[in-house]
Amino acid sequence: MSDQSCSMKEALIFSQRIAQLSKALWKAVEKDWQNWIKPYDLNINEHHILTIAYHLKGASISDIAKFGVMHVSTAFNFSKKLEERGYLRFSKKENDKRNTYVEITAEGEELLLELMECFDPEKNAVFAGSAPLRDLFGKFPDMVEVMAIIRNIYGNDFVDSLEESLGNLDREFDEEDGKLKKAVAHQKV
Repeated sequence: MSDQSCSMKEALIFSQRIAQLSKALWKAVEKDWQNWIKPYDLNINEHHILTIAYHLKGASISDIAKFGVMHVSTAFNFSKKLEERGYLRFSKKENDKRNTYVEITAEGEELLLELMECFDPEKNAVFAGSAPLRDLFGKFPDMVEVMAIIRNIYGNDFVDSLEESLGNLDREFDEEDGKLKKAVAHQKV
């Protein structure tokens, strides 16, 4: 523990509060996520892998596992399914034959774009649950403390990668008529 002592009771109550709140929030997030991607015949792991491959512009299976918070075999198996469907391409690097790398294909990128365009905040319980706070305070809840906990558990690379991918979304997509569209500057010619 840190320099400041913490009672066993305080540690237990904090741990249980985090466990119960995280589980409840994850159930809502999982349901929202599944409902969003279900029409595209994807599961959460597959969508997450596509998103990571898109933002990392080519990632090793180890990177997918690390940033997708999944076991390496899970990352490989779901990536293989995405490759079979034409959404990912596997490769080895000349200077690194040990690692397998994946790159999103044009079809995979097209699928991600379509998913972003069909995102409907009205069908998202987590968004709906946060909206009253946004209305009251003029912004969504801060995630600073949660990010600090995650950074202490998974490290700077994890949080930095997350922030970079969110920055990419902000830069690479525009909103037109209530729908997300790939920004003109980022469209492939």
